[in-house]
Amino acid sequence: QVQVVESGGGLAQPGGSLRLSCAASGRYASIRVMGWYRQPPGKERELVADITFGGATNLADSVAGRFSISKDNAKNTAYLQMNSLKSEDTAVYYCNVQVRTESWSTANYWGQGTQVTVSS
Repeated sequence: QVQVVESGGGLAQPGGSLRLSCAASGRYASIRVMGWYRQPPGKERELVADITFGGATNLADSVAGRFSISKDNAKNTAYLQMNSLKSEDTAVYYCNVQVRTESWSTANYWGQGTQVTVSS
């Protein structure tokens, strides 16, 4: 089993910044991808950004140039740096971790979500 714990959400003003952290722990062979998704009120969950074990990143068009994703392999932790926040960034942000299991299959695990609210 894998545990995924997010932190760093909260309230920010438009134009402000927040940094989210996602830490994975438990039994697995390796982490393949760590990603951030968000679900605005009344809308579906969408991919914000993800990063592979090798460091390749992918960002949604809506956040490119404002958000960045990074990771610390030694800590099994991914970070989402959010700058120039807009009201439309308000959402519950979820971390997803894709792992290679000890039986060499793949599995996805979700965190509990962290609220990000952008408002003046």
